[in-house]
Amino acid sequence: MTGDDRRPPLIGITGYQDDAAWSVWNQRASLVPQTYVDAVVRAGGTPVLLPPQPGGVGHLLDVLDGLVLAGGPDIDPARYAAPADPRTGPPHHTRDDWESRLLGAALARDLPVLGICRGMQLLNVELGGTLLQHLPDGSHQIVPARFVRHRVGLVDGSRLAAVLGAATEVSCYHHQAVDRLGAGLRATAWSADGTVEAIELPGRRFALGVQWHPETDPDDIRLFHALTAAGRTTASRTTATPGETSP
Repeated sequence: MTGDDRRPPLIGITGYQDDAAWSVWNQRASLVPQTYVDAVVRAGGTPVLLPPQPGGVGHLLDVLDGLVLAGGPDIDPARYAAPADPRTGPPHHTRDDWESRLLGAALARDLPVLGICRGMQLLNVELGGTLLQHLPDGSHQIVPARFVRHRVGLVDGSRLAAVLGAATEVSCYHHQAVDRLGAGLRATAWSADGTVEAIELPGRRFALGVQWHPETDPDDIRLFHALTAAGRTTASRTTATPGETSP
């Protein structure tokens, strides 16, 4: 085994372009919540931040060993051929386009993927599924910037249950959810009110999404451990010439 074979997996984390303030500055910035970075590091990976950008998908995925689709704003309903509900947030076309291209290329390569909240919804939409654009008020998102803790049940025999067991307590913050499942996807966790809490794509090394935010729980990084473990099989491969498979 070479020194490169023993390197920590490189895990890409999608992020934001937003206005931010630091020191004396207030300007447009590329951002990702530190909780995602910390979770990947604690799980033994090396985080690589992936803010929206016009190109470079193939070049990036030539060197990445796994992908985290982070939470964030609502996906444009036009992507699943639905009119926008008045309670759906404004579209973020640049981020939608960027993450769509990343996800499509990652699935084509069987690169390990973990979708979180918005990331799970994107996985569903990109495979032809639809979303419920607004859940009942006070159910999964009660007050701004405060997570809702509840228990979810997991499907026996699923990849997710192998990682987390028959049930687990999670932290949610979302007002939308999976409606019709995308092609090939399987729902593998539900909350008590029937909301789909997790989906996965059988037959892949690691392709699943969770509606909750596992990155916010420093005492339970099992999902990130599972992602980086899957990424280690990618890290030991012989990489192609960077960019040669760019879409």
